Amino acid sequence: MVEAGTELAREGGPDAVVLREATRRVGVAPSAAYRHFADRRALLDAVCSAAQSALAVAIEDELAGLPRGKDPAEAARAGLRGVGTGYLRFARSEPGLFRTAFSASDNLRSAASPARAGEGGLTPFQLLGAALDELVEAGVLPPGRRTGAEFLAWSAVHGLAMLLIDGPLRGLDEATAHNAGQRLIDMVERGL
Repeated sequence: MVEAGTELAREGGPDAVVLREATRRVGVAPSAAYRHFADRRALLDAVCSAAQSALAVAIEDELAGLPRGKDPAEAARAGLRGVGTGYLRFARSEPGLFRTAFSASDNLRSAASPARAGEGGLTPFQLLGAALDELVEAGVLPPGRRTGAEFLAWSAVHGLAMLLIDGPLRGLDEATAHNAGQRLIDMVERGL
């Protein structure tokens, strides 16, 4: 059911995640869904978790591709850039899943749910926090400015992602969108 719901989300975002269609795709009677999910909201929450997990994997993939052997400050900056770049790349390549990833999050506690983690055990929000912690450890970000920095960075990058997939920037070509993302990440780092 979650796999079917995830495919529905990939095709049409959170509004497309419907119990009846998911059961049809799985080949079971609609009443069978209620053995596992109390209602559509419960299925959507499970799909939301799967979408955030996929986003975490995309960020992890971006981080895994970073060159090693840099000095700690440069490595920490590259880590923050990797988190932001992976986030934006996922939004553009999987807009339905990206929209769904945050559709059933009622509060910040869900941002730490193990069901929303990638292969390394961290959620997208936790990956961002880890990158910011590395900036502090490397002496790039003063410790006094670390508190709440994830909210500022996340808001900026998420805002650009939404403008790129649903807003007036959705018509930008890939190179221009990528450049805008890199400049935004630079701005975020300087502003922290």
